[in-house]
Amino acid sequence: MAAPANASPGERAWYYLHRLICGMVLLFLIAPIVAIIPLSFSSGRLFSYPIPGLSLRWYEEFLLTDLWRDALYNSVFIAVLVTLLSTALGTLASLGLSRSNFPLRGIVMSILTLPLIVPIVIKATGVYFFYANIGLLNTYTGLILAHAILASPFVVITVTATLTGFDHSLTRAAAGLGAPPITVFFKIILPLILPGLISSALFAFFISFNEVVVALFIAGPQQRTLPMVMFSGIREQISPTITAASTIMVLIAIALLTTVELRRRHSERLRGIRST
Repeated sequence: MAAPANASPGERAWYYLHRLICGMVLLFLIAPIVAIIPLSFSSGRLFSYPIPGLSLRWYEEFLLTDLWRDALYNSVFIAVLVTLLSTALGTLASLGLSRSNFPLRGIVMSILTLPLIVPIVIKATGVYFFYANIGLLNTYTGLILAHAILASPFVVITVTATLTGFDHSLTRAAAGLGAPPITVFFKIILPLILPGLISSALFAFFISFNEVVVALFIAGPQQRTLPMVMFSGIREQISPTITAASTIMVLIAIALLTTVELRRRHSERLRGIRST
């Protein structure tokens, strides 16, 4: 995009300098990802350029080795359940917090978003000692609940922002016409907050899918997730299979983000049609 025609020389210079700086920052952020992807197709065992040849051997090892395949299954299984749990709990909390007459709203909001402030190591240590007393260490239930604690604040913040300015007279009118609360939620509230709900669910999935610190504290051998296997692989023996796993995780992230963006644009088009 070119600078505005009526811009002064200084404004024109800052216009292009600003875009250059943004481009350099973006390149700095994505350069490690761009560098890893070609290495996943290398036929050699070293993380170095130039690549000696192209091969799919590391993807075959990732998909055919029980260790990596089981870790991927655990990550997806846990992340899906965490997404469902944290999205449900976070949405219910956001519906209550969005009401103007909610008592102690600021204090409750601070408590719900506290996991965003506390360092992850402190959270992992606290969860470990708490689980040790109630017998949830080395269990899927414990790992799912711990990840849900980490993901729920993102759901609360996202859905609460979506509910900002929500006209509660719509729900009161529906209730006055005899609609039960469940019908009011699915027919009125849910369609209005659906874009924010999808975004929050995506956040919850990624947080659980990529989390490694809490999992290292409380997960057992049967609950080893993909980030745990990658972390232990870097520490114990460096295998190029890690690059294939990283590439697959990046592709999953791109696919989900693309789906959400297409869904958002579709919703905008529908609102434009309905508004006209």
